[in-house]
Amino acid sequence: MELAIAVLVGAIALITVITLIRAVRIVPQQRMDVVERLGRYQRTMTPGLNLLVPFVDTVRAKVDMREQVVSFPPQPVITSDNLVVSIDTVLYFKVVEPRAATYEIANFLQAIEQLTVTTLRNVIGSLDLERALTSREEINRHLSGVLDETTGRWGIKVTRVEIKAIEPPPSIRDSMEKQMRAERDRRAAILTAEGHKQSQILSAEGEKQAAVLRADGDRQARILQAEGQAKAIRTVFDAIHQANPSQKVLAYQYLQALPQIANGQSNKMWIVPAELTKALEGLGGALGGLSQMVGDAPSQQVDSGAVEREAAEAAEAAAAEAQRVNDEVRAAEQVTRGGNARPAGLPAPEPVPASELFDGMTADRHAEPDRG
Repeated sequence: MELAIAVLVGAIALITVITLIRAVRIVPQQRMDVVERLGRYQRTMTPGLNLLVPFVDTVRAKVDMREQVVSFPPQPVITSDNLVVSIDTVLYFKVVEPRAATYEIANFLQAIEQLTVTTLRNVIGSLDLERALTSREEINRHLSGVLDETTGRWGIKVTRVEIKAIEPPPSIRDSMEKQMRAERDRRAAILTAEGHKQSQILSAEGEKQAAVLRADGDRQARILQAEGQAKAIRTVFDAIHQANPSQKVLAYQYLQALPQIANGQSNKMWIVPAELTKALEGLGGALGGLSQMVGDAPSQQVDSGAVEREAAEAAEAAAAEAQRVNDEVRAAEQVTRGGNARPAGLPAPEPVPASELFDGMTADRHAEPDRG
C-alpha cells in the first residue's frame, strides 16, 4: 500500500514538472513564436518569459526576425538578342509578420527564389547583352519593386536584390575582349597622336618665340651699334671742326699714312705714279709754308726743328717704301715677261733718293717767303 502511494506521488510530481516545463517558455531576442491552441492560431509570443496552457497550447513555428541573405544558384537567361547568359543573384529580406509568413505561404524562401528567377528572366529578356551588362542598377531596382510588392502579403520585406555576376558565353567573352582591346588600342593611338600634336605645336611656338627674340635682339644690337657709330662720327666731326685743321696738317697726316698703306698684307701690287716725287715736293713745300699761314704759326713753346725732323723722317720712310715697291714691281714684271723689255707707254719712274726729297722740301720751305 505504501509502495503504491509512493509511485502515485512520484507520478504526480513528474506530471507537475512536465506541465511546468510545457507551460513556461523563454523566447530569445529577435525571434517570435507562433502559438496555436487546439490547432488554431492563438497568439504570437514575443521575446522574454511566456506562459502556455499545458497540453492545449503548442508552438507552431519559430520565426527569426533578423534580416537574412540568400544566394541563389546561377540561372540561364536569354537576352533580347538571343544570347544565353548566366546570372547569379543575392537576395536580402526580413520577416515583418510572423503569422503571415507562417500561414500565407508554405515555404516563403522557395517562393522568393522562384519569383526572383521569373522576374529576372522577364527583365533580362527585354534587354540586349550590352545593355544588360551596363544596367545592373536598373535591374536591381526593378527586381526589388516586383519582389517587395508580391512578398508584402506574405509578411516578408525584400530589402535589397543584387546581381553578383552576368556570365556571357565563352565565344561572346572572347569577342568582347577583342573589341575592348581594339578600343583601348584606338584610344592609346589617339592619345599618342594628340600628345605628338601638342608637342609639335609647343616646339613650333618655342622656335617662333626664340626666333622673334633673336631678331629683336639683333635689331636692338644693330640699332645700338649704328647709334654708337653715328655718335663716334659726330664726335670726330665736331672735334675736327672745332680744331679747324689746315691743308698742311692733312698733308702731314697723309705722309704718316703712306708707310702703313704700303705695308698692308693684302697689297700684292702697289702702282706708284710717276708724279709721286712732284707730290712729295708739293707736300714738302706745303709743310715749309706752315709758319707763314695765318693761324698756323707754331707757338713759342713748339720746337720747329723737331717738326722738321719728323717731317723729314716721314718723307724718307715714304720714299724708301715707294722705292721698295717699285723694285718689287720691276722684279715681278721681269719674272712674268721672261726678261723682256717693258712695253711702251709705261715708263718706270726714276728712283728719288730721300736726301734729294728732303733737300727739295727744305728749299721750298726757304723759298716760300720770297714768293710771298
